[in-house]
Amino acid sequence: MKMTFRWYGPNDPVTLDKIRQIPGMTGVVTALYTIPVGEVWDLPSILALKKQINDAGLEMEVIESVPVHEEIKLGSEKRDALIDNYIQTIRNLGAAGVKVICYNFMPVFDWVRSELKFRTADGSNCLAYDQHTIDGINLEKQSLSLPGWDESYTRDQLKGLLERYKSVDGEKLLENMTYFLGRIIPVCEECDVRMAVHPDDPPWSLFGLPRIITSEEQIDRLFAAVDSPYNGITLCTGSLGADRHNDLVRMAGKYAKMGRVHFLHARNIRFVEQEDGKLFFHESPHPTACGSLDIYGILKALHDNGFEGYTRPDHGRNIWGEDGKPGYGLYDRALGATYLYGLWEAISKA
Repeated sequence: MKMTFRWYGPNDPVTLDKIRQIPGMTGVVTALYTIPVGEVWDLPSILALKKQINDAGLEMEVIESVPVHEEIKLGSEKRDALIDNYIQTIRNLGAAGVKVICYNFMPVFDWVRSELKFRTADGSNCLAYDQHTIDGINLEKQSLSLPGWDESYTRDQLKGLLERYKSVDGEKLLENMTYFLGRIIPVCEECDVRMAVHPDDPPWSLFGLPRIITSEEQIDRLFAAVDSPYNGITLCTGSLGADRHNDLVRMAGKYAKMGRVHFLHARNIRFVEQEDGKLFFHESPHPTACGSLDIYGILKALHDNGFEGYTRPDHGRNIWGEDGKPGYGLYDRALGATYLYGLWEAISKA
C-alpha cells in the first residue's frame, strides 16, 4: 500500500513540505485545476506540476481528477470530440508516469453535504449530511445554495442542464458511461493508466438526477459492461458507507481479489439516529471506534486479498483551531494517515 495525500496545488495552504513530513507519506494526489473541463491537459503543464512535486521529495502517480464533461454523461453529439480530448490527456498523463486516474460520473453535482462546519461534541468541526435540509431544497422554485458547491452554473444554466437530464435515467447514464469507457479503456491499457471511478457521494439519486455507482450490484454491472482490469474503482468508504446496506468489508475483499481496487479513500462517518428516522451523518476521525464504519475490517479485507494500490486519508475534521478547507485541513488528515499506515503495518505483520 502506498500512502498519498490530496493536494490542491500551489495555492493550497497545506504545502508540500508539510505533507512530506507525515510518516509513511510517498506522494500527493492532485490535478491541473486551471484547465477548463473538456480541454486537453498538455504535457508541459503536467511535467511542470510533476517536477514541483518531485522536487519536494514526493511522487505524482495518482491524478484526482480529470473531470468528465456533462456532454459525455448526457451522451450528446458533442461527446466524441470531448472523449478524443480525454484520450489525449490520458496519453499525456501516462507519458508523465501517472498510474491511476480517479474520476466520477455523477451528473451535475459532485459530493453533496448540508453543512461544512458541523460542530461535534469534542469541539472540532466537520462535514455533515442532514436529509431534512436536502429534502427542503426545490430546484424548480429556488436558487441552489448548497455548502461546498462551487456554483459552476448560473441559475438559468443549471435549470437548462437539469431539464436535459430529465431524459437520462439510470440505464441511459450507464449506457453513456459504458460508451465512454469503451473508447478510453483500450488507450489506458496501451498507456498503463488505470481508471478508478469514485462512487457517488452520497450513493442515491439527488434532485431527480440518476446515480449509478452506488452499490455492489451496480459496480458489478459496470465491470461486466467493460471487462478490463484497467476499469476499476476508487473504494471510498465514506461514500459507499453512507448507505448502510453496503457491506464494505465484503466489497473490499471481493474487488481487491479481482484486482479492481486501484485507489482507496479511507474515511469514517458516524450515523446519528433521528426521531423521524431520516438520515443524518457527520464525518468522524478515521479510527474504527470513532465512527460507524469498520475501518480495520476493510483494510484487513484489502490486505488479505492482495491490495497493493494507493491510499489516501479522506475528509478530515478541522481540529486544534485550524480553519482549513472543509474536509481538507492538515492535522486530522495527517492523524488519519498515520493511523491507516500503522493499522496496515500491524495487519501485514500479524
